[in-house]
Amino acid sequence: MTGPEEPKESAPQPAEGTPKPARRRRRRRRPRGGGQSKATQGTTSTRAAPAGDPATPATPRANTGRKRSRRKPKGTGAKKAGAQRGPKIPTTKEVSAGGVVYRRTDEGIEVVLASRRTRRGQLAWGLAKGGIEIGETREQAAIREVREETGLTADIEVDLGDTKYMYVWDDIRIRKTVHFFLMRHTGGNVEERDDEMEEIRWFPMDRAIKRAAYRGERDMLVKASELLR
Repeated sequence: MTGPEEPKESAPQPAEGTPKPARRRRRRRRPRGGGQSKATQGTTSTRAAPAGDPATPATPRANTGRKRSRRKPKGTGAKKAGAQRGPKIPTTKEVSAGGVVYRRTDEGIEVVLASRRTRRGQLAWGLAKGGIEIGETREQAAIREVREETGLTADIEVDLGDTKYMYVWDDIRIRKTVHFFLMRHTGGNVEERDDEMEEIRWFPMDRAIKRAAYRGERDMLVKASELLR
């Protein structure tokens, strides 16, 4: 037989009037990344209310990322630039047509150049050309101008394209376009040319390219040379 069970010992009860021990509070861990919580990241910063005025709420200030630029005083650069401009020159357009007239000889290909005096009195060699009259086509104007300025007749073979340039004449700016054609010599007499031209002369192709006074006409002579090879 076993003896009587011994009573279990119960936890000692605090005496009446003794204060209970305080519970230990757990400290919340702050999220990593600069000390801001996920809810507050990306929000705009706020200004603290000025001291002594607790009733004034903090005003949010948006961070736009723009730099403040210093404003220039009005009426400085624009007026000076406008004051230096002179009177506007009137502008007009002109369209002309002309030709590179060639012939074949035993020595090779020759082309016609006509000479005239510039406003400065210099002698300039170039291709026959002139304005297109009312009712004329480019081709008709080119044939007529060649006949009037050189006294020669010629037939059109190929369209060489056009050249554009600008010059000032009697205080007027002129934007000019000249259409050129490759033309084969068929006859005529240089003595029957207009008095505007001082001299009409046949040149070998390579010399004509060097002798022509204007770049656009030299380009046309180069095109003609390539086609006639």
